[in-house]
Amino acid sequence: MEFPRALVLAAAVFASCPAAAATLNIVAIGASNTSGFGVGAQDAYPAQLQALLRKKGINANVTNAGANGDVTAGMLGRLDAAVPKGTDLVILQPGANDLRFFGTRQRRAANIAAMVQRLRVRGIRVIVYDPDKIPADFYQWDGIHFNAAAHAKIAAILAAQIAGPDKPQPPAQPAAPQKP
Repeated sequence: MEFPRALVLAAAVFASCPAAAATLNIVAIGASNTSGFGVGAQDAYPAQLQALLRKKGINANVTNAGANGDVTAGMLGRLDAAVPKGTDLVILQPGANDLRFFGTRQRRAANIAAMVQRLRVRGIRVIVYDPDKIPADFYQWDGIHFNAAAHAKIAAILAAQIAGPDKPQPPAQPAAPQKP
């Protein structure tokens, strides 16, 4: 079957447009600090990360899969539903609820490892945001939930990791023919 020349040319022009560049699909999974408890979803790091990446020219969609009160066992249990087919990257922010709700460090570590393994088997890149020490000025009045400034800092840290030297590149454009 032969396609009309105009249709073939239109498809070629559309494919070369920046707007047609592949979208980077990211899911942020975690508990209340991912969901934006106390600051709102619009100021949570997933929304801020999406805005930062787009400013850097990366067509990114960041889905916030934070669930208030969740523990790593819950994240593991909902992982497949929260991370749909077509996801390129998952940011896992396991938080401290396991330890706050009488879980063990060993079980928490095992759940994180299981999530990372399950995602990698699916071909999904994973960034685990789980710093050893979180600065005291990151917290709201309750000493548990991140404040808006902390969400902005976390988004900037993650954006630098995502848009670093190996940042996702748009599809290569064919080279222009050389004149003899």
